[in-house]
Amino acid sequence: MEIRLHIDLMMARRKIGAGELAERIGITPANLSILKNDKARAIRFSTLAALCRELDCQPGDLLEYYND
Repeated sequence: MEIRLHIDLMMARRKIGAGELAERIGITPANLSILKNDKARAIRFSTLAALCRELDCQPGDLLEYYND
């Protein structure tokens, strides 16, 4: 079981690039890449809130639970 992030999908829907999104939410492009590629072990609520604000979505649009 795991949680997967769908940041790349929301970025494509909103037509926003990684560099621009990283700058808007105040993290490095490298850290955004870690989140996008499901390499993160945790995410701060403040980062999740910033992602939701900039991508105009809800946390459930970005997070998905998988039970393998």
